Amino acid sequence: MRIGIEGQRLFRREKHGMDIVAIELIKNLQLIDPSNEYYIFVKDGDDDDWYTPSMHFHLVRTKKAPYHIWEQYILPREVIRYKIDILHCTSNTAPLWLKIPLVLTLHDIIYLENFQFVSYQSTLYQLVGNFYRRFVVPSILKKAARIITVSNSERDIILNRYPLLNHKLFVIYNAMSDSFLNIDQAKYPEVKEKFDLPDEYIFALGNSNQKKNLPNVLKAYEIYHKNTANPLPFILADEPPSDTFKLLSGPFSKETEQDIRFIGYVKNNEIPLLYANSSLFIYASLRESFGIPLLEAMAAGVPVITSNVSSMPEISKNAALLVDPEKPEEIAYGISKILDDPKLAASLVKKGKKRIDTFAWIKSAAKVLEIYRVMFEEIKTRDSNRFMRKLEKSISKDKAKE
Repeated sequence: MRIGIEGQRLFRREKHGMDIVAIELIKNLQLIDPSNEYYIFVKDGDDDDWYTPSMHFHLVRTKKAPYHIWEQYILPREVIRYKIDILHCTSNTAPLWLKIPLVLTLHDIIYLENFQFVSYQSTLYQLVGNFYRRFVVPSILKKAARIITVSNSERDIILNRYPLLNHKLFVIYNAMSDSFLNIDQAKYPEVKEKFDLPDEYIFALGNSNQKKNLPNVLKAYEIYHKNTANPLPFILADEPPSDTFKLLSGPFSKETEQDIRFIGYVKNNEIPLLYANSSLFIYASLRESFGIPLLEAMAAGVPVITSNVSSMPEISKNAALLVDPEKPEEIAYGISKILDDPKLAASLVKKGKKRIDTFAWIKSAAKVLEIYRVMFEEIKTRDSNRFMRKLEKSISKDKAKE
């Protein structure tokens, strides 16, 4: 079986959720499948350190091109060239005109169900991406032979909109990297100096994507800061919006502002240390299809506050303090509750360590591989039936001539 895996963004330096999922799938398929041939189609880039060559895995580097051009023109050409039996597109979209059997990972349908998450804060790249997905995805969903999504919560949302997908939509959970399970604290002084981190801090990921709920999280920190004698600083990693404090309504004290720090994008080999040395991790999104950072924080041994909506209760279970993400005062109360109660914090850490046992990339990769195998058997059966029908027609014609 010749399997193609779309990974066009995997060589970019600043990797995000869908990139990490595709990378972990590839790494774990390398561990469990010594027989099938894999062709990983990537757009040329600067960061290929994550990839380790192996006998049955072939890297196909292509020239750079805009996202939609690469996917609709460059990728199909390469797939045909390498005679791929099954193509797995890993990031919500896929070529429209390619006839090869398709597996699609549909992480979410936020861009289809609710356009409130596109606003003045969105970058041009985000806007173009959302419109492209709104155009492509409905057709791809009809075409795909199998669709993978990442939580039961997201599956319910998808089926509510597209009930006819029920027979081909499967849930395969994400997981967290092993780097969060074996954190080398000896490297922390270097990371601490690089980002000028305080001895104690609250940690979160913050960017301009509206679903990440940064305005309410910042408002919550403001409330906590005003009501606490010695508040911990707030460290936010990822891509900060240029007008962070304009996101807040009402007065915002200089004291609070001085204790909020964006440190920008953090490399994958550094971020486990930021989790592990924080006092609390906040992940109060408005909408997530899974929420890998929840598992990362739990694996790193940090108490977690997360939202009581979308997939987050499903993933965290009882191992996090759940709050209403649209109520900053509730998030603020959760911050104080955990930081003021060491027993509660320790209990959440203990439950988190137990919860992560449910998730493993090796399990996820095995389920994906089973989907490939079933699909390939269907292809062989279909080809065999087609051959038999042609043979029967040929025999019928010969008999008619007699």
